[in-house]
Amino acid sequence: MMIQLPEKVKYIINRIMEAGHEAYAVGGCIRDSILGRRPDDWDITTSASPEQVKGLFDHTIDTGIQHGTVTVMIGKEGFEVTTYRIDGKYEDGRHPSEVTFTPNLTEDLKRRDFTMNAMAYNDRSGLVDVFGGIDDIRRKIIRCVGEPKERFKEDALRMMRAVRFSGQLGYEIEANTSKAIKELSHNLIRVSAERIQTELIKLAISPHPENLRLAWETGITQVILPEFDVCMATEQNNPHHCYNVGEHILKSMEAVRPEKVLRLAMLFHDIGKPGAITADEAGIHHFYGHPALSAQMAKGILRRLKFDNQTIYFVTGLVKYHDYDVKPASGSVRRAIMKTGEDIFPLLFEVKAADIKAQSTFMREEKEDALKAVYKVYQQVVSEKQCVSLKGLAVTGKDLIEETGMQAGPELGVMLKKLLDFVVEDPSRNEREVLLKAAKEFK
Repeated sequence: MMIQLPEKVKYIINRIMEAGHEAYAVGGCIRDSILGRRPDDWDITTSASPEQVKGLFDHTIDTGIQHGTVTVMIGKEGFEVTTYRIDGKYEDGRHPSEVTFTPNLTEDLKRRDFTMNAMAYNDRSGLVDVFGGIDDIRRKIIRCVGEPKERFKEDALRMMRAVRFSGQLGYEIEANTSKAIKELSHNLIRVSAERIQTELIKLAISPHPENLRLAWETGITQVILPEFDVCMATEQNNPHHCYNVGEHILKSMEAVRPEKVLRLAMLFHDIGKPGAITADEAGIHHFYGHPALSAQMAKGILRRLKFDNQTIYFVTGLVKYHDYDVKPASGSVRRAIMKTGEDIFPLLFEVKAADIKAQSTFMREEKEDALKAVYKVYQQVVSEKQCVSLKGLAVTGKDLIEETGMQAGPELGVMLKKLLDFVVEDPSRNEREVLLKAAKEFK
């Protein structure tokens, strides 16, 4: 099997081999090349020691010298070159307590997580596939190298990586590998929130976000997202729904485009439903107040997983207003934009559309038509540049101070808000003189 190596990767490999050592491109870049995907980066493994590698290139950086990794700079581009190694015990569940360099490529490949990630290649030797990675790719199987329990004890995050790869590639997790995840998923408690967050995002934006169900089936979400487990146990006896809360969440994630904020918004939009469930005399379930509760819970979960403030702002905003009722009238749309925010409101159309698709077919057509009608009005509001925020007002705080004698302070902010309400009610009022006159009357 031929793999097209980038010229800079070829140069590094050939340079090392000309000096009498072995060198291969290895891991994910080989997997992606076989799958016809463009690798994000190219890792190189070699029998040469770190010092020998450093002696062969003009510009290197000691990025992980204690673990045998040197970054070789070719121009402004860096390539990690790591010496073949055997890992010692993983006492912290992530890093080996010691590494031993080895001249044997197979020994190095043994320590890798999955068979599809344990292949190496150079133009001279071709593909080195000791553990059946090619066969597993053909069978669309994710399988650990060697004994699954050992691989997962070395680094518990590998369990999440298995589920994430299943989402990205649409592969099944091999039976023994899946069984080991179920037995060891509790070890994820030792993994940092930042690393869990990274894997959760990759799964969420993958072609198969619904494979979060695998994380639930194997006990992973019980550790990293127990709130989701409660959703999977909460039924929705209501004409508008045909799935339990958790399955509805998964269906809604599938129904929205693969963008981080949108997929996370769908993941959390109903996370508060179990805490808001009531039943009427007919046994029909209702979830009054669940958007606000879901937004509050989403904020706590996102902070727990160390998400950045911007992501938290957008996700919680979309969750809070995902059920907000907007009429297809310009006044209603302007007030909705003012309430939710100019940056949040347009994304709500995608969130609401995905939510509808994940519900029962009861009144689906009417709901979709209503949403389209609101969007049409929204387009008109935007095209006419109708004022929906303070920055669009024809007067500023400075104008009010100079023209009405108001003082800087809280009252000025209250007045600007009153004027915004005045304009949102009727956009034709957004004229400087009209607003100054109104301010004097309000005062």
